[in-house]
Amino acid sequence: QLQASGGGLVQAGGSLRLSCTVSGSTVSRNDMGWYRQAPGQERDLVATITRVGNTNYADSVKGRFTISRDNAKNTVYLQMNSLKPEDTAVYFCYSDRFWGRKWGQGTQVTVSS
Repeated sequence: QLQASGGGLVQAGGSLRLSCTVSGSTVSRNDMGWYRQAPGQERDLVATITRVGNTNYADSVKGRFTISRDNAKNTVYLQMNSLKPEDTAVYFCYSDRFWGRKWGQGTQVTVSS
């Protein structure tokens, strides 16, 4: 199970940290990441972290967002800085397993201008 948290309402330029806590598996054994979906739009990839710790980001968030992992807490984080109104979306974490992709529930991020 993946439990996402940390969303909320923030002003433009502010920061939020999203958490995705995993139960029933180990974060260090799976590629994981975050997607986001704005109203009326498709779900877009935001950031990924592989089992060995390699990271990748969407161009729109490079330099502002950081994905990281705490193996002891079995949690993946998404640190979001310099937030913009266009970052407003529901954010979903995922974990790639041998049988497919496991999704967490979404957490709403709203950035006001």
